[in-house]
Amino acid sequence: MADLAKVDDYRTLRGAQKAAIVMLALGEEQCGRLFTMMHEDEIRDISAAMAQLGAVRAEIVERLCTDFVESLGSSGSLIGSYESTETLLSKTLPRDRVSQIMEEIRGPAGRTMWDKLGNVNEDVLANYLKNEYPQTVAVVLSKIRPEHAANVLTLLPDPFAMEVVMRMLRMETVQKEVLDGVERTLRAEFMSNLARSARRDSHELMAEIFNNLDRAAETRFVSGLEERNRESAEKIKSLMFTFDDLQRLAGPAVQTLLRSVEKDKLPIALKGASDKIKELFLSNMSERAGKMLREDIAALGPVRLRDVDEAQSGIVNLAKDLAAQGQIEIGGNADDEVVY
Repeated sequence: MADLAKVDDYRTLRGAQKAAIVMLALGEEQCGRLFTMMHEDEIRDISAAMAQLGAVRAEIVERLCTDFVESLGSSGSLIGSYESTETLLSKTLPRDRVSQIMEEIRGPAGRTMWDKLGNVNEDVLANYLKNEYPQTVAVVLSKIRPEHAANVLTLLPDPFAMEVVMRMLRMETVQKEVLDGVERTLRAEFMSNLARSARRDSHELMAEIFNNLDRAAETRFVSGLEERNRESAEKIKSLMFTFDDLQRLAGPAVQTLLRSVEKDKLPIALKGASDKIKELFLSNMSERAGKMLREDIAALGPVRLRDVDEAQSGIVNLAKDLAAQGQIEIGGNADDEVVY
């Protein structure tokens, strides 16, 4: 932390000190609002700078505020991108350090290393950790979300996993030096390699794009691809999740979906659906509700295909959202064995 003499010199102010001065100048209410938008690491850094600022001359405060307004107003807006960030870093850091930072940024989402690990696939993380010391793995699992740690733990070899559990039970407060060492190792040996290797499969990307096409466009593109590359077309179709794929949902999942679907959208979606899909929904409704749904479908009359596609797409997206939240399972088959 800089001493007060340096704080009194505008040219030597660090970023946290500048932020601290500007926020103090804004007043308690605005300062509090800004703190609610920050990560705990940022709050800690700025708070530490505030605590050691001492008296700051009025001309320094005015200079800071003026510089900020001028930098914002010179272009009318601020534009941040991977490219602009990399360019700025290249002006002050060595090339290898810039590459490392950018790889981390492009890696799994998260503000801290532990946030990032929480977004790494359990299989990938377990495959890496099984070659580490049990104590290192114990530290890592103690820092990530319990549900994520549980999934990783079950994927580790049993004897190794038990050793990790024992280390976690005996583990007291982890010293900062140890945490810093583990973070450095993860950053250098794991996250950097993960960022380089985590290239999204092109077929998965196209399947997601095709899922968002209307029926006519989807048919056109899939048919065209089948003529040029049948293997790719089949792989994309296998990765797509369409309205007809709702047949894979088990009864409880269908009932959860029904509770979330907009009631005026379901008749339109089923208007152009197969008899199997209609029966899937009707069989998971009460007799009275099913009768009302049949009447609503019959009362619609002719419906534009575009409206049917839109309603079906909305229900598919809702099913995906519920699956992402862990409320339903869409990966298996409706006749898979289930134990309650």
